[in-house]
Amino acid sequence: MLRLLLLLLLTWTSSALVRVPLRRMPSARMQLRASGMLTEFLKDHRPDMFNRRYAQCFPPGTPSLRLGKASEKLYNFMDAQYYGEISLGTPEQNFSVIFDTGSADLWVPSSYCVSEACALHKRFMAFESTTFHHDGRMFGINYGSGHLLGVMARDTLKIGGLVTLNQEFGESVYEPGATFVMAKFDGVLGLAYRSLAEVLGNPVFDNMLTQKIVDEPVFSFYLSRRTNSAGPEGELLLGGTDEALYTGPITWLPVTSKGYWQIKMDSIAVQGSSSFCPHGCQAIIDTGTSLIAGPTNDILSLQQLIGATPTNIGEFLIDCVRLSSLPHVTFSLGGREHTLTAEQYVRKEMFAGRELCYSGFQPVDIVSPEGPVWILGDVFLTEFYSIFDRGHDRVGLAPAKHPADQ
Repeated sequence: MLRLLLLLLLTWTSSALVRVPLRRMPSARMQLRASGMLTEFLKDHRPDMFNRRYAQCFPPGTPSLRLGKASEKLYNFMDAQYYGEISLGTPEQNFSVIFDTGSADLWVPSSYCVSEACALHKRFMAFESTTFHHDGRMFGINYGSGHLLGVMARDTLKIGGLVTLNQEFGESVYEPGATFVMAKFDGVLGLAYRSLAEVLGNPVFDNMLTQKIVDEPVFSFYLSRRTNSAGPEGELLLGGTDEALYTGPITWLPVTSKGYWQIKMDSIAVQGSSSFCPHGCQAIIDTGTSLIAGPTNDILSLQQLIGATPTNIGEFLIDCVRLSSLPHVTFSLGGREHTLTAEQYVRKEMFAGRELCYSGFQPVDIVSPEGPVWILGDVFLTEFYSIFDRGHDRVGLAPAKHPADQ
């Protein structure tokens, strides 16, 4: 018996490099559009979109976020598409989560949740786990349509082959809004710095480092362009990087503020000119945000430069036929240019048998002591392999290898 316990302990504490497959699923926005509910949903949750000014440009009432506050915004997950699997408890209970570098908390629905969204997702059964520990603290996360509420707990977390003991997490008992009803994910696993956590305690990756179960204090993301394929559409690698998934040298960028994975961006240019933030600005590398977000005035100018036309629900349409003639958008980071073509920054959706093209840029006004802040979400990260290095507090970016590139 003692030998078995020692073997289990060695298994738990040995370091490892673990691949977590990511699936690309239809976003909540896509599902709402396909069901004809998108306009009604936005009227309920974003009424500012329907005033007269909004239809022509974007009013000051666009989404905003103050850095330093541990709050999630609903629009972060409305377009989210990449999810992976984790398990909690003994025996294991499986959940699909967004691995989100823009937050630091782990939460899943509780069996005691009273919301419609919980009834449609997997729920954690605390009474079925022999390793469960009740915490007793309450938590709340502020979303655009209300507060997600729950209670804290501790239990065994398994991601791939990695086992983290006594991981703190939230059991949500109330989930607001239609986004969580439509979402393909059950919960969220935050990978940002500890200071961003809603409740005091160690986030998942911090616990992995404390328990020494990863090879290096590094994790990395590869987001594929594939959709509806037999294999995974992306990968989270815990404990290192995979050189087979990117090309060229890595551009290393020091973290400027240890909350979000925040870095300095040199500038943004459209077809080599019309620069935004020419003297530099801050940017957040965020896997929990699907689009690329920036200050309202800059995004409005950028939308005009790429020929995008605003709709009455705050989206920007682009003529699909014109994609090959649209300008490139270049993000200068660490002295290197990271360029997106129109095919890369445009989101394509099928609706009523017709292909629609939407701009991959959205306005979000973020308050920061350093000035304007941009969010580089999945539209950007699909094209660039991203490395998050806690050992050196830096982010690495390199051109991602996609099947057409190999």
